[in-house]
Amino acid sequence: MSVTHESERSDRGVVGTQIGREPRGDVEVVVRCEYELPMVIATSPTLDDGEPFPTRYWLTCPLAVRAVGRIESSGRMRELNERLAAEPDLAEAYHEAHDRYRRDRDGVMDGSAESAGGMPGRVKCLHALYAHEVADGNPIGAIVRAEIEPLGCPGPCVDAESRRVAGHPGFARRSR
Repeated sequence: MSVTHESERSDRGVVGTQIGREPRGDVEVVVRCEYELPMVIATSPTLDDGEPFPTRYWLTCPLAVRAVGRIESSGRMRELNERLAAEPDLAEAYHEAHDRYRRDRDGVMDGSAESAGGMPGRVKCLHALYAHEVADGNPIGAIVRAEIEPLGCPGPCVDAESRRVAGHPGFARRSR
């Protein structure tokens, strides 16, 4: 039986508020924002029921999630896939990041060459690639990072009771 420390329970509550649901499986905060709140978590390679969970690094910062989402919705993944095909140095660095990611993920799920974000051969999820960049380094995530940082966060997104801070731009409704 593992012991859960108060800070781990608190972090789990903050992460749940940030992502809008209880996180699945074991999580560990690997990157914190300037307000000491979780920004990126590391997840187990399998859930409690044994189901594979290949996403090692998960972006929890709601402001970063929104900023990356804007890039995804603009169609930039197509351009980034074209760059991967046209730039051998970028493709090699991306493949190396994938290898590191798999080593860090506590095991290989099913022998598949692909892991989170579309690695190693394509760009599929910029949220996963940005989270990987912030936690460990990823060349596609670095391109995204250069576009969205500094995030300009005005203050903590979650209060001491793990509640959303009213008016925080990470939780603002999108205008249609």
